[in-house]
Amino acid sequence: MAYALDIDQLRTFVAIAELGSFTRAAEAVNKTQSAVSMQMRRLEERVGQPIFARDGRQSRLTENGHRLQEYARRLIRLNDETLSAFSDPDLVGRISLGLPDDYAERLLPQMLSGFARINPSIEVVVECFGSVSVAERVSRGELDIGIVTSCEDTFGQGDIIRREQLHWVGASDRCLQDDEVLRLALASEPCAWRKGAMDALDGIARPYCVAYTSGNSAVLSSAARAGLAVTVMPESALRPGLRTFDERDGMPPLPVCDIALLRSARATESVHNALCDHIVASIGNISMQMAAE
Repeated sequence: MAYALDIDQLRTFVAIAELGSFTRAAEAVNKTQSAVSMQMRRLEERVGQPIFARDGRQSRLTENGHRLQEYARRLIRLNDETLSAFSDPDLVGRISLGLPDDYAERLLPQMLSGFARINPSIEVVVECFGSVSVAERVSRGELDIGIVTSCEDTFGQGDIIRREQLHWVGASDRCLQDDEVLRLALASEPCAWRKGAMDALDGIARPYCVAYTSGNSAVLSSAARAGLAVTVMPESALRPGLRTFDERDGMPPLPVCDIALLRSARATESVHNALCDHIVASIGNISMQMAAE
């Protein structure tokens, strides 16, 4: 007999898969660790297959867990789109949205495709800048809405809606053990990921040099895929030909990346509410109760 899957359990599962930790996921979905563990036990019972395997002190996804991850994301998006479709189907307007290009590549397709189906009469104009530049343009009213990395230069200007673990990333056949000086491919300054990477390496006194600098994430990814350097990105940005490196490869842990939603003072109409709500529903993994605290 088939049983319905619980959307709340699936949200928690996706948070664990993306953050790589029950502890971080519990904070993200605003639940206790025991509640998260209970939800995952019930989800495994519902699916009928193990979705987590112990790896030392960490939990990793099994093959069935990876299979479930994509289904879970699709079910969550469909659930949220269904609810949004009945909120206000007659909205008309134009919205300017700013975000970094790597977010545009990873997050926009799933976000805007669903929004366009629900709100076909709303035009969304997308512009790509670095997070600091997006925050400045939103503050000046040149952009209605912004999606940025939350850091010192953007902190306090919006709501954190998504949290992702950053990883060291390089070519899938790359080995770092013999690198006397680690070559890095990092974004142009100012960049929270760049600073986090350099601070982490300085913390263990590992020699490095910034071999490639670019404001374009595709350039950094290409340098990493070609084996020319190591870069920094969240797991959701990984593509074929890339792998992550960790302490076993002599690399220090990286910080978690918080993604914030910014809104200009003029963005107060129903069309802006609709897009902000959809962004949170489609790409957010932080509970709004936690974000508001």
